[in-house]
Amino acid sequence: MGENRYGGHTVTRLTAHDVWVTKYRKHVLVGDIKVRCRDLLVQICDAEDVRILKGVVSKDHVHMHIEYAPSKSVSDLVKRMKGRTSRLLQQVYPNLRKQYWGRHFWAIGYGAWSTGNITEEAVQQYLEHHRHPSNGQSDPFILE
Repeated sequence: MGENRYGGHTVTRLTAHDVWVTKYRKHVLVGDIKVRCRDLLVQICDAEDVRILKGVVSKDHVHMHIEYAPSKSVSDLVKRMKGRTSRLLQQVYPNLRKQYWGRHFWAIGYGAWSTGNITEEAVQQYLEHHRHPSNGQSDPFILE
């Protein structure tokens, strides 16, 4: 789980916990639809160079813990996952199209939280350790 991504001059490990829900919180992610949704998310993440660290498809929402490249944005990734799954699920399961007029399968918006193996407290301690040694003053761009 702790694998870094290496670029020409970069080392990154960007992770996020993303959550989105079905429109009207309808319990439609069950049975074959749930399995197909999960499979589609795996395919989309593979195509987008996103690693799924853990994911859960519940009856009315999706949780994903992902690791992604610095060239990607969380908002674009979620937009692609929601858009493609919506379109493909409604193609395969026509009964979904009847339930969701206007072809909007997912509710508007999503939740996203950055994750990682370091706490905010650890970052603060690191920055405190790197204060200017001669006078103990912070660099001008650090707000206190």
